Amino acid sequence: MKKQVVLYKKLSPMLMSRLQAHADVTLIDEPKSDGLARLRAALPEAQGLLGASIKLDAALLDLAPKLEAVSSVSVGIDNYDLDYLDQRGILLSNTPDVLTETTADTGFALILASARRVVELANLVRAGQWKRNIGPLHFGSDVHGKTLGIIGMGRIGEALAQRGHFGFSMPVIYHSHSPKPAVEARFNAGYRSLDALLQEADFICLTLPLTAETEGLIGAREFALMRPESIFINISRGKVVDEAALITALQQAQIRAAGLDVFEREPLNHDSPLLHLNNVVATPHIGSATHETREAMARCAVDNLISALAGERPANLVNPKAWAVR
Repeated sequence: MKKQVVLYKKLSPMLMSRLQAHADVTLIDEPKSDGLARLRAALPEAQGLLGASIKLDAALLDLAPKLEAVSSVSVGIDNYDLDYLDQRGILLSNTPDVLTETTADTGFALILASARRVVELANLVRAGQWKRNIGPLHFGSDVHGKTLGIIGMGRIGEALAQRGHFGFSMPVIYHSHSPKPAVEARFNAGYRSLDALLQEADFICLTLPLTAETEGLIGAREFALMRPESIFINISRGKVVDEAALITALQQAQIRAAGLDVFEREPLNHDSPLLHLNNVVATPHIGSATHETREAMARCAVDNLISALAGERPANLVNPKAWAVR
């Protein structure tokens, strides 16, 4: 008998057919709106869940007594209570690797757009305000040869370092929970304390996950350590940064600019001061948002769930403790 799967993210026809060959699938459209009620109604029979962008807390998963596995179409796991999943023996899998290069592309796009003031000056042209050759008032800053500081040297951090080191001759410095000799050898990178990196880097890029330890990591004290020429880039999670402190730092020219793909609350409120600052490039959480990468992520998630429901250990298991108690 096929297992019962609740799907709260649309799949391509090919991937839907693959999943349906292994499970009876209930698709919940728009689970963040009225679909949440239908998701709740479907949970009692669910043995597998597949989707993204919904916080699956204990109160919600208590409605799913038969649940065996959750397959997240994402890398971040901050929407899941790992202790709860471990206690129940529910396997959680995610989709690392497949989005690394695409997300690093987004990070470097924000570096270039912020440094060269691409959005601000493109809007000037669009508004018909380009009347003469631009002067120093609209000059940007170079990227090549500048110091790239990366906070969080995981897969995406390494991919960002590769672009900076080999593509733009940027000295690379980084901060993570421990030094990484292989990274240092490959990119001639230097390990720094967080404070030293903030003081030294021209571009300060966050690529670390949201955890209890990293939430609010960058606040008023940290922005005060940065130089007025610094450009701040966040492609990790919005809550790693105190957004009010970031706004103040930008308004008071403590830092030159910011390129932001993530925010404390998403979607970003229309009245956020960030939307009224010319030195901010804001994108709607597009880190992995390409056709190719999103399909690869969904394929990975489907494979993870099929393996888990077949009694096999998923290739991208997040919580091995749950596997041990099964």
